[in-house]
Parts: sequence; C-alpha cells; structure tokens
Amino acid sequence: MNINKIAIGSDHAGYELKESVKKFLNNKNIEVEDFGPFTNDRADYSDFGHLVAVDVENNNADFGILICGSGNGINMTANKHQKIRSALCWQVDIAEMARLHNDANIIALPARYISEQLALDCIDIFLK
Repeated sequence: MNINKIAIGSDHAGYELKESVKKFLNNKNIEVEDFGPFTNDRADYSDFGHLVAVDVENNNADFGILICGSGNGINMTANKHQKIRSALCWQVDIAEMARLHNDANIIALPARYISEQLALDCIDIFLK
C-alpha cells in the first residue's frame, strides 16, 4: 500500500510522543498533517480527535494517528464518526490485527502506557 498522507493529533499527554511519531513518518517520506496541539500545554483530546477523524473520513488522509494519556478518550472521540474505525493499540500484534481483521483506519496510542519504540513499532506494522 502506498501511503501519502497521515493525519495526526493528540492531547497534552500525547504531545511528546506525537512529535516523535512525526519525525518517524517524515523519515519514511510520508506527509504528516498535524492537527495539534502544538505545545504540551493542557489540551482537550476531543478537539484534536474530531479534527483527525474528519480528515480521514473525508479521504484527505490515508490514515490517522491519535495519542492521549490512556488512548481511550481520543479513541472513543474518533469512533463517533460514521466512517472511522479507530483501534486502541498498545502491542504490535494488536496493531497488526486492527488493520488485517478490523480494517482500522486510525490507530490510537496510550502515551502514558507505551514506550516510544513500541509506539513506533505499532505504527510501522499498522501502516504495512
């Protein structure tokens, strides 16, 4: 699959991981549309979860990546959208099954419960 663009968003708890993910994707020559936040100041996950979900829902991005403290809130926000299948992933095999068996188009990650490397590995398998 040829991936051209990824939409990404987080809350304040996911900000640092979001920045690492953006670098990871840029190194793979994947365009990233960052919907925020743009600092680690307190932010509401739903504001950014909706923006990413709408972008994916409207086919402006191939996939979405959402990150918040537990991953749950931002995942539930995205799944309120008709054409979104967001999957909360904290292990590589879960990320793989989310794509293969559930046709997920957004991966949600729990920044407070996953290492940076594991998050990048989950994203890598999700996008393959």
